Amino acid sequence: MKKNLISYFLFLISYFAAAQTEYKCYPTNWWTGMKWNKVQIMVHADKIADKFPIIKMGTNGVKLATGVSLIKINRVENPNYIFLDIIIEPTAKPGKFTFPFLKNIKLEYELKQRRKGNGFSYAQGVTSKDFIYLILPDRFSNGDPSNDKVPGMRDQTLNRDTVFNRHGGDLQGVQNKLDYLQNLGVTTIWLNPVLENDMPNRTEHGYAFTDHYKIDPRLGGEKAYQNLIDATHAKGMKIIQDAVYNHVGLYHFTVQDMPMKDWLHQWPQYTNTTYKDQVLFDPYASEIEKKKMSDGWFTKLMPDLNQSNPYVANFLIQHAIWTVEEFGIDGWRIDTYAYNDLDFMNRCNKALMDEFPKLTMFGETWMHGVINQSYFVQNNYNIPFKSNLQASTDFQTLWGITDAMTKDFGWDDGVNKLYTTLAQDFVYKDPTRQVIFLDNHDMSRFFSVVNEDITKYQSSLTWLLTCRGIPQIYYGDELATTGTTSPSDGYVRLDFPGGWPGDKVNKFTSEGRTKKDQAIYEHIATLANYRKTSSALTTGKFMQYVPEEGVYVYFRYDNKQTVMVIMNTSKQEKKVTIEKYTERTNGFSGMKNIFTGKITALKDFSTDAKESGVYELIK
Repeated sequence: MKKNLISYFLFLISYFAAAQTEYKCYPTNWWTGMKWNKVQIMVHADKIADKFPIIKMGTNGVKLATGVSLIKINRVENPNYIFLDIIIEPTAKPGKFTFPFLKNIKLEYELKQRRKGNGFSYAQGVTSKDFIYLILPDRFSNGDPSNDKVPGMRDQTLNRDTVFNRHGGDLQGVQNKLDYLQNLGVTTIWLNPVLENDMPNRTEHGYAFTDHYKIDPRLGGEKAYQNLIDATHAKGMKIIQDAVYNHVGLYHFTVQDMPMKDWLHQWPQYTNTTYKDQVLFDPYASEIEKKKMSDGWFTKLMPDLNQSNPYVANFLIQHAIWTVEEFGIDGWRIDTYAYNDLDFMNRCNKALMDEFPKLTMFGETWMHGVINQSYFVQNNYNIPFKSNLQASTDFQTLWGITDAMTKDFGWDDGVNKLYTTLAQDFVYKDPTRQVIFLDNHDMSRFFSVVNEDITKYQSSLTWLLTCRGIPQIYYGDELATTGTTSPSDGYVRLDFPGGWPGDKVNKFTSEGRTKKDQAIYEHIATLANYRKTSSALTTGKFMQYVPEEGVYVYFRYDNKQTVMVIMNTSKQEKKVTIEKYTERTNGFSGMKNIFTGKITALKDFSTDAKESGVYELIK
């Protein structure tokens, strides 16, 4: 009797221990009907590998459900992980299944029905018809104060008086401002990362993931994210998610409890990336410099993932596919693109394009030189490595417009830098997919770059919304927003005034804006909303003329419409002689000023110093 009681007691301990063990699967679920039908499920739990018996698979593996088979059990160095390879046949049905050979463990997995359209009616992609608005959610608008602090998370700061702490902005706050954004002319929202960042500090930016399968609860979690996406789509707008493949946060669960030693790029001592992108295409570069560039860590708090490890590669690719299917996002912006394993990135990009044919992907290519930038995207070079990335954030045109607005006109300087940069577009497969911009969350506000000269700033915005490519602004760029990255990048991440209950000023309304704010807001709104219906500005051809004495003229045109853009970057009034541009102006007799609506004869005119103009030509 005593022996039976002891046995029964031990059974209860074992039973409840198993019941209390948290078994986490990544991906958390999958779908029927996917092209990626060989899924590797990473299971993470205490000594989970010990729970799996040695099984002889046989030719067809172990059947788990109709059309679902386990074909391999992968054991790795850390017994807290097991990697299960399953294959999902076309005959598989949505539903849940378990792994029947496990004792005292109910490890359950779900296959879902795909979204309607199987990747064709959603994941719409972003094109040159769009206008992107970049938002740092923590600093934009607080729509739900209840999630400002989340018990148990490492960063418990909440202090709007310092740029180094969290401020409480969230996804509901973004959703609350969709009408504001649409009225501004925005068609697409790009959010800085929304995944969980359970780091001890500086978590406002979101770039140090700690769990790929959680939306940060301080932003509202999965439900708030899906609600925002659905509300955005309901307005005919799109949403871009920020992807980070190169690194994770130091407190990511796969770093705190690594599946295997080579999950990360390991060095005898800490080795930072050199940030020297040139070595990746330099025919004279040494192998060690290539390795330091690609495998060095971005910072000590952001461990570098080893994408040549097949388990890491599967984890990242599957998460990318899972995210698009789970939430229905329209595009990816890929962080620190040049620092990834580029062969891995080609595989990842292809997997996404195979599954979602319209999906847009553009990578961050913070570098100098058109050759440098174009190497990382689809290009016309006959070189060994061929990138399949559709486009990049176009830093080269940014450097060009910066020179145009801050340097005197010269053979290579001033607006000639912008002209020369665009003249090199022949290297890209499709330069209209390039994302053009003036600033972002890592850079000084462009209004500060031009020393708060509103005329120069408006001219820069005119270029942004009329040049080839996809225009993008950073939240607050539609106002007289200042800020530089010195002494800290936090000063370019200030709160949007009016985004918090009790704010003394609300710049989401015209009443709360200064005269400068309103002038900039109206400049963008007028041109951006005109652009929505302008075939010339969105899909038309581009023709530019060599700048003369600081005056830069270019045209956007198709068989329906011709738009002429004049930029006077000099410090004096200049005369614009129409005869110089007869190749594009022949057949037209008038021109309509897009900002004023005034129609005048198409003849020579003068433009003030630093001013720009946009004119639709009339026959």
